[in-house]
Amino acid sequence: MSSRSKIIQTPRPQELATMTPQQIRDAFVVAPMPCSGRVSFSFTNLDRLALALVETREPTELVNDRETGSDFFLQRRELGALNIGTAAGVVHVDGQRYEIRPEDCIYIGVGSKSVTFESAAGGAAAKFFLISCPAHQSYPTAVASKAKANAVALGSAATANQRRIYQYIHTGGIRSCQLVMGYTDLAEGSVWNTMPPHTHTRRTEIYFYFDLGENIVAHFLGAPDATRHVFVQNEQAVLSPPWSIHCGCGTARYKFIWAMAGENQTFDDMDKVAAVDLR
Repeated sequence: MSSRSKIIQTPRPQELATMTPQQIRDAFVVAPMPCSGRVSFSFTNLDRLALALVETREPTELVNDRETGSDFFLQRRELGALNIGTAAGVVHVDGQRYEIRPEDCIYIGVGSKSVTFESAAGGAAAKFFLISCPAHQSYPTAVASKAKANAVALGSAATANQRRIYQYIHTGGIRSCQLVMGYTDLAEGSVWNTMPPHTHTRRTEIYFYFDLGENIVAHFLGAPDATRHVFVQNEQAVLSPPWSIHCGCGTARYKFIWAMAGENQTFDDMDKVAAVDLR
């Protein structure tokens, strides 16, 4: 059984200059509806990244999608899933069972045919953020706990951007073909992320904001000399083309998942932009 998912086409820099606020939201902001029973993806033209949100107690199946052009979803794709809920979840991959606790991550490689997501026995509904991209090499399914993720401290309280980055799927952690994935947790009192900002023409990226509660984030995008912004709420994602900056400022602390795919997997391969040069 296969489904057909939404496809999001991001604009070129020159098109962004003439777009209305609503057109910008339609092109860059994705609010994935939590799915149960079967996974429903939003596909993008950013290195063919696809994202989904699963919230379920009962098994939710990773079904194929016409957009893959393949016999099954992971025939030529890889997938990362991070538990953003408060309850443990379970992922079954080709008969193997993996328990994924809150803020743990699982990577599922090319060739995996049977994948389901569900809550742990007797637990509350599990909630997973899923990201998938094309892959040409197979790596084994692997799980990384938050405790075993590579944690990097950045920023400072003085500049309101003190944060800790947790790297899960990367060259020094879970191996993948081209997917890179982790999340950032801001400290109490800090509200800025990825400041000063950067671009990286060799990779595209998606930010998925969570644990915002009733707070909001002003997310900045666009070419460094022609920026725009969108206001995002809890469990909304923003797409970031290679030519666009990606940074934000919230009304309180928050977390966000970052996921990338493209030419390389070098996390710090970026073209930094000085804050004073932003326009």
